[in-house]
Amino acid sequence: MTRRSILRAFVTTIAAGPALAACGAGGFRPLHGSAEFGGSAVDAKLAQLDIAPMPGRVGQRIRNELLFQTNGGTAPAAPTHRLEVVLTESVSATLVQATGDATGSVYNLDASFRLIRASDKIVVLQGKSYGRAGFERFRSIFANVRAREEAENRAASTVGQELKSRLSAYLATTA
Repeated sequence: MTRRSILRAFVTTIAAGPALAACGAGGFRPLHGSAEFGGSAVDAKLAQLDIAPMPGRVGQRIRNELLFQTNGGTAPAAPTHRLEVVLTESVSATLVQATGDATGSVYNLDASFRLIRASDKIVVLQGKSYGRAGFERFRSIFANVRAREEAENRAASTVGQELKSRLSAYLATTA
């Protein structure tokens, strides 16, 4: 190592020092860490969510996943927020043969959500989440039903995880 490269490394370390120190001084907080250790205690805030019922098998699957991820499946004693989700489902053919038969499809799941503060009924967060899952078409009706159901489950899982992440990010920044 040359003297010049050592000097460059030293200057870079000195220049990065204040930026790294800011992380420990409140610039960075662990999302799921306990509040007593400098975290945002988002798990406790997620446990206070009231998740509105969603119609259909896919809606129930998303709701169940959110209930399990946020508070272990129990209803909150005193909810601070209510989550309302509206789902739109569709199927798109992707691989169409010359005969017109579709051999591949994509299950599309679009979720519009609103997070409503319970104290004053104001919408504090809203947005859209999307889930897409491909599946193949077969000659067997049972195989087609099962393939679509698996695609629905994968898309619902994707939407549920994304909703939890977005809710966690929002709740971590609120008091």
